[in-house]
Amino acid sequence: MKSPYSIIKRPVISEKANIQQERFNQYSFEVDRSANKHEIRQAIETLFGVTVESLRVMNVRGKKRRMGMRYRKPGRTSSWKKAIVTLPKDQAIDLLGEGA
Repeated sequence: MKSPYSIIKRPVISEKANIQQERFNQYSFEVDRSANKHEIRQAIETLFGVTVESLRVMNVRGKKRRMGMRYRKPGRTSSWKKAIVTLPKDQAIDLLGEGA
């Protein structure tokens, strides 16, 4: 069995993620590419002590980037897996540690 810390890599903090958090009580996380929905749900519930109402998982493709001196060589960023977790209205996750 995998550790919850190896399944959940980091929270995704972006403008869109903040809007989802405020309006719909949804949180986005970068997760291990080999993890499935059941493992992700268990990891979030044990790490943060919340109840997961629904969970959506998607594979995010890497973007094309140009690298090297004067941007000569084409390259790609890594692909990754994202999980969007919906919580009940009365629960929340403190991602920035401001509640202390």
